Amino acid sequence: MAKYLLLKHYRGAPAPVNNVSMDQWTPEEISAHVQYMNDFAARLEKTGEFVDGQAVAPEGLWVRYDGEGRPPVTDGPFAETKDLIAGWMVIDVDSQERAVELAGELSAAPGAGGRPIHEWLEVRPFLTAAPTGMECHSGG
Repeated sequence: MAKYLLLKHYRGAPAPVNNVSMDQWTPEEISAHVQYMNDFAARLEKTGEFVDGQAVAPEGLWVRYDGEGRPPVTDGPFAETKDLIAGWMVIDVDSQERAVELAGELSAAPGAGGRPIHEWLEVRPFLTAAPTGMECHSGG
């Protein structure tokens, strides 16, 4: 089994077919979307393929170590996360092909008008070991 991150974006990916921002959906459309996501996760729990998943709020902070007792905090910019990441799901599947298959199903979650969004999802495998020949650091 291999773990994959299915990453849902607010923007940054190619536009989905049903490209209506969630803030313009009716409460019923939002409920239907959330129910689809919950049903999808429940089905994968039964097969042992679901690990975790969450929607994330648009609020957030950047935090870094800046010396003893002085963690600087800022509200952004969040070009790679706050403005882009809507939520995620972690799955544990037998192959990349299965991860792609499930991402395709998740892409069909309903949106405005109850029609499938057909959104693009980013599928990223988890590292199973430290990359060789690459230096790992926090950047900055």
